[in-house]
Amino acid sequence: MDSLKIFKGYDKVEHKHDNLEDQQIQPQHHLHKISKPLITTISIIIITILFLTLTLSFTLFHHQTNTESQNPLNSPNSIRSICNVTRFPDSCFTALSSSNQNPTDSKTILKLSLRSSIDELTKLASSLGANSNGNALGDCKEQIDDAVSRLNDSVSTVTNGTVNLTDVEINDIQTWVSAALTDQETCVDGLEEAGFSLGTVDKVKKMMKKSNEYTSNSLAIVANIRNLFH
Repeated sequence: MDSLKIFKGYDKVEHKHDNLEDQQIQPQHHLHKISKPLITTISIIIITILFLTLTLSFTLFHHQTNTESQNPLNSPNSIRSICNVTRFPDSCFTALSSSNQNPTDSKTILKLSLRSSIDELTKLASSLGANSNGNALGDCKEQIDDAVSRLNDSVSTVTNGTVNLTDVEINDIQTWVSAALTDQETCVDGLEEAGFSLGTVDKVKKMMKKSNEYTSNSLAIVANIRNLFH
């Protein structure tokens, strides 16, 4: 009988012990149920923030890219980068930035540079014609007139050509602009060979300085036109 009581008592202890374990396990199970939706919510918030951040970054990048592609040459920095390929970048920047036009493509940039050269050469030819007192000066003026004609041919090709200049057109323009530079050199050489005073030759060189730089810059731009704009 006593042994039965002992077993009965032990059975009660066992049940009590099991109840305690159940009570200990239940809070942990309840905590797990609470944590899972919380983790899910936090994950959704993090994903949403990342998505919004990526969307905003893409929108800003897309806007900047479109702005640059629509108006790639309007800023002074863009003109500077183009003029850096020339021998006289300061003269190039002055010629292009002083224009009332907004250069937005390769043909416009090249045309502005060529016209700047033509304007300066026209002034030079006018000055030589007004002070012409000998064959050498007359020959010099003819050389400058020829240079203006070659540059006008270049402008016509740029204006009336295809949307993008073809290799043939680029080669023709390079030939004409190079010849315009040679005409200016021939003008000065003729004066020196004719025995004109150093003062007179230097005066002509000074008047020719800007047109010579502008023409040289035009040649550099057309020579690098593929790399600059495409």
